[in-house]
Amino acid sequence: MNTNSWRTRALAASWCVALGIFVLIAADNTGIAQQAPAGAQAGAPARGGQAPPAGRDGAAGGQGQGRGRGPAPVDTLGAGPWDLPAGRGTRIHVSVVTKGLDHPWGIAFLPDGGMLVTERPGRLRQIKNGVLDPTPIGPLPQMLATGLGGLLDVSLHPRFAQNRLIYLAYSKPGPKGPGDATKAVLRAKWDGGSTLTDVKDILVADAYHGGTGSPQGLGPASGSYGSRLAWDRAGFLYVSLGDRNYPPASQDPGSHIGKILRIRDDGSVPADNPFVSRPGYKPEIYSLGHRNPLGLYVHPVTGDLWSTEEGPQGGDELNKIEMGKNYGWPRVSLGRNYDGTRVGEGFSAPGLEEPVVFWVPAIAISGLSFYDGDKFPAWKGNALVGAMRNNTGQHIQRVQFNAKGEPTGREIFLSELKQRIREVKPGPDGFIYAITDETFGAVLKIEPGQ
Repeated sequence: MNTNSWRTRALAASWCVALGIFVLIAADNTGIAQQAPAGAQAGAPARGGQAPPAGRDGAAGGQGQGRGRGPAPVDTLGAGPWDLPAGRGTRIHVSVVTKGLDHPWGIAFLPDGGMLVTERPGRLRQIKNGVLDPTPIGPLPQMLATGLGGLLDVSLHPRFAQNRLIYLAYSKPGPKGPGDATKAVLRAKWDGGSTLTDVKDILVADAYHGGTGSPQGLGPASGSYGSRLAWDRAGFLYVSLGDRNYPPASQDPGSHIGKILRIRDDGSVPADNPFVSRPGYKPEIYSLGHRNPLGLYVHPVTGDLWSTEEGPQGGDELNKIEMGKNYGWPRVSLGRNYDGTRVGEGFSAPGLEEPVVFWVPAIAISGLSFYDGDKFPAWKGNALVGAMRNNTGQHIQRVQFNAKGEPTGREIFLSELKQRIREVKPGPDGFIYAITDETFGAVLKIEPGQ
């Protein structure tokens, strides 16, 4: 367990009563953070490059049961630019790189200064010379773009400049009827135009859920996909998978649900994976016991793997991920079940890892990165996390650490824009880029202010 466990538990206990009061006051119509409406679970798969209609929560194909579609979404961001505070006397200048994106989810920076951005309804887009190319890149495979599924993360091979390989995470339809899907990762070659070649799934996770005969979970199977990609210094690819709102699977070693996986660039299993020879365990598993890891990043200085993970009612986490460790869900959590009861065995249990940082109330934590650029020198070594929940989220948090790697403080910025921040990453230019998970989604550029 982490050495700050006594502090963690003391703070968590003090929040218990306050949390129940907060939920009654601050709850909004998004309800469970990151859960699509129950009616959004079933739906026809979408072909890559085609988007099903957006539902009332903005999730592709989603529609609340018995509530209709509600008001049409509107663009709430504005044109910018904005000069905003960023804590402790720091100011930032925020500008729009591009709008016109529908629920952008992942971003990757190209050697030529451009970017690749995924749209959850099923499109891969290129931003070149600051302009969004109107033609999506394809072809892409069939995907179940309903609820919070669809086209998710994008990542470049570490040797992309030489081999032109890109990787995409998406929700792949399964054989058991409407709603059945798993997480898959495809690899393709991209020459810089609008066409992908050699498109191939290198991972189809044993994580099918939502089809006929699936066990009843705590919410729709179209939520909690996880689905981030990260590369370590040795060239191994890490893939995060959420619990799909069926918590027991996160502790099942025979399932990929609720796990972080480690594979080679062709999808094969590294020989030194922690469970590669253990009966009953999937050999791709690197760590287990995860709820919904929506951020995944390798620290640019230490090389350590870190993840952000959404808790239930409270208990969002920033975790340092170590090989073979169990991160507790649903046996323990610093949050509460949505009916107010405690999760499993409570806040902690022997042999289960505790978060380095946690959030109560929940902020609907999302993307993660660590800053090591030269444009914000005072921020070196700080974690940047996105937040999406109305009232308590919709901003970026900067988590500070001391020389021993212990968290010492947090600063909030971008809250004035009231946007769901899906991902936040430093670019090769040292500036910080954020994407907004909105029907009228945008890529934002964050520079030092005056």
